[in-house]
Amino acid sequence: MGRRLEIVIMTQGPELYSTTRLAAAARRAGHGVSYLNPTRCTIDLSSEGATVLYNGDKIVQQMDCIVPRIGASITRHGLTILRQFQAVRVPVLNPSNGIAASRDKLRALQRFAAVDLPMPRTAYARGSADLHTCIKTVGGPPVVLKLLEGTQGIGVMRCDTVASAESVIDVLARLHQPIIVQEYIAESEGTDIRAIVVGDKVVAAMRRTGKGEDFRSNIHRGGTGEQLELEPDIERMCIDACKALNIQFGGVDLLESSRGPLLMEVNSSPGLEGIERATGIDVANEVIKEIERLCE
Repeated sequence: MGRRLEIVIMTQGPELYSTTRLAAAARRAGHGVSYLNPTRCTIDLSSEGATVLYNGDKIVQQMDCIVPRIGASITRHGLTILRQFQAVRVPVLNPSNGIAASRDKLRALQRFAAVDLPMPRTAYARGSADLHTCIKTVGGPPVVLKLLEGTQGIGVMRCDTVASAESVIDVLARLHQPIIVQEYIAESEGTDIRAIVVGDKVVAAMRRTGKGEDFRSNIHRGGTGEQLELEPDIERMCIDACKALNIQFGGVDLLESSRGPLLMEVNSSPGLEGIERATGIDVANEVIKEIERLCE
């Protein structure tokens, strides 16, 4: 691309691996990079129109594209700031509604179901009164219980008996935490597939294996990854999952089951360290090329 872009990475951690890789790839392509900490942003709503302030001052720098790397702990605030930038037509990768949908596991699964993407059998439990029906619906036990919001395997629990599931649900009900009940895919044996989608293609994929007896395979929880070549129909599933959420850059998680791959979730701020080290693919460069396409 001939035009120099001013790319803004919205993040609290400019020193993190994924952020530094994206910044390095952008600069290597001849673009400018700056960082915007959303926790230092406020919005001035007045008769002259809404304006984002940074440390109390109006932002005057050029912004050709914003790459949101919004942590789960500040999702609501970060999306509020991002929506304001979108309102004044700043291009973003990914948009606020896509990030919001991906962070709510139930909403994401509802979107996947609406376009007939294969998923594990899933039920929604408001509290302990719903539990027996939900467990019967998904064919358990064992079952997997998930909080509606959670990342890196946090808030995901396997319950091998109805009694253990009841104990978990009782605690969460007191905390006013609804929960997702899913079938346990025993044949996955603590492994899953992570595919990175950028734009309309899968740019890298790996099989992740959990540490020890942990059925969760997240790299952040000590799991390991190895490069994987996906079949075209599985690649299409990953791309369709991101499209269902309106996400241009996402990490798609799949479980391998006896009835084929099953879609678990899409991470709208996927980490790059595990996938780049496992595959040797420069994912960050693929992201920058997608930003260039968006800004044409």
